[in-house]
Amino acid sequence: MSMFKALVVRKTETGQSVAVEQWTDADLMEGDVTLRVSHSTVNYKDGLALTGKAPVIRRWPMVPGIDAAGIVETSSHPDFRFGDAVVLNGWGTGETHLGAYAQKTRVKGDWLVPLPAGLTAAEAMAIGTAGYTAMLSVLALERHGLKPSDGPIVVTGAAGGVGSVAIALLAAAGWHVIASTGRGAEADYLKALGAAEVIDRAELSGPARPLAKERWIAGVDSVGSHTLANLLAMTRYGGAIAACGLAQGMDLPSSVAPFILRGVSLLGIDSVMCPKPRRLEAWARLARDLDKGRLAVLTSTIGFEALPETAAAIMAGTVRGRVVVAIG
Repeated sequence: MSMFKALVVRKTETGQSVAVEQWTDADLMEGDVTLRVSHSTVNYKDGLALTGKAPVIRRWPMVPGIDAAGIVETSSHPDFRFGDAVVLNGWGTGETHLGAYAQKTRVKGDWLVPLPAGLTAAEAMAIGTAGYTAMLSVLALERHGLKPSDGPIVVTGAAGGVGSVAIALLAAAGWHVIASTGRGAEADYLKALGAAEVIDRAELSGPARPLAKERWIAGVDSVGSHTLANLLAMTRYGGAIAACGLAQGMDLPSSVAPFILRGVSLLGIDSVMCPKPRRLEAWARLARDLDKGRLAVLTSTIGFEALPETAAAIMAGTVRGRVVVAIG
């Protein structure tokens, strides 16, 4: 039985350990498709899992990595056969099911989507769950009936993965994008992605009023807590905020005022258990709408061995844009 390398997190008496191990197919979990993984990425949740900053892992030992791109090696699923190029996002991988930081993984075929035409495996992981979540947020705002002519849109956590892809997508669609970041040095980077304005996150990170001056018609928020409360308080009448993250916190210290006095809507975005039809729609739009040049600007690539230090960096808030991991 062939050997392959896997980055394994094990529980210890003092916390957890992280090490590269040699595994075989017998170490993989149940599933009807086995993938040879070529690329993965580092999301905020991956950073939590590798650093142990939050109890993301619920099965031990665990191979983290919530995103994978690769080639089908074996399959008993009717939709996939040997050699198919596929993408995996979420579904508990890296949490309850062995994830993508290994040269092989075995999963349910229902979790997979075909690699979209026009995207390479590396480009799909440059997008990853962060970019796919950004697209889900854009789709939710569109379904709400909002469009660029209605007014500006704000994107928080702008220099991170979700924020970077969201800015690129929204700017390409014609939105006036206001990027909120705590890293002022990234202003030129954010403007290269298409941001029209860059504001300091300090404007939004303190306690919010029930209502404040109307500044935008829509928003994509990956921060939560006081930041999301301020976004809601500053949203124009009939606008909406797509909430998809909790970098500042899980709480929402707001009031009902924006909802009942301005008709503002809060749109919840879930990427983990998102139904397959919506996943397919999001990936098709990403392949069509995301500018490859801007994707390249926001992407860096690391090797397998750099995963632990990159996870620490993403938790420290020093990672810009998206990181592709070359696994194969």
